[in-house]
Amino acid sequence: MSIFRSIQDSGLGTTIAQSDWMFPTIEVAHVLCLSVVLGTIVVVDLRLLGLASKERSVSALTKQFLPWTWSAWVCAAITGTLLFTSRAADYMTHPVFPTKFVFMGLAALNMLYFHFTTQKTMSQWDTGQPSGGAKAAGLISLLMWGGVIICGRQIGFLI
Repeated sequence: MSIFRSIQDSGLGTTIAQSDWMFPTIEVAHVLCLSVVLGTIVVVDLRLLGLASKERSVSALTKQFLPWTWSAWVCAAITGTLLFTSRAADYMTHPVFPTKFVFMGLAALNMLYFHFTTQKTMSQWDTGQPSGGAKAAGLISLLMWGGVIICGRQIGFLI
């Protein structure tokens, strides 16, 4: 815990924590970036499930949305790191904080599995009904990102 206390007590951590405007401003940017990340992921996941955007190919959706997803993810990671510095030790004392990262890690593993296995057969189902593996990837993604959202909201209320 001493490393997290050191981060929290650093110049950056205390500046953010003690400022009247920095934490809320960074938090707004974090939430906006996460909204873009999650919004673009949900669009693709619903297409993978065959529930939305059926007239568009999965490859067209991913080509359109992935640049937005990754750009917003980078912004969310930066703003999240800044928020973390202001209360690092406090965050690490609550199990909901690391649980959020477990959900994000599982979402990342799901994405990697999709890209390195399921996506190899995309030419067979890209414009039609997605394969069982694609549907599973979409469902798992929605569940994992739902867990991230729930944990993220709990962090705001518990810490």
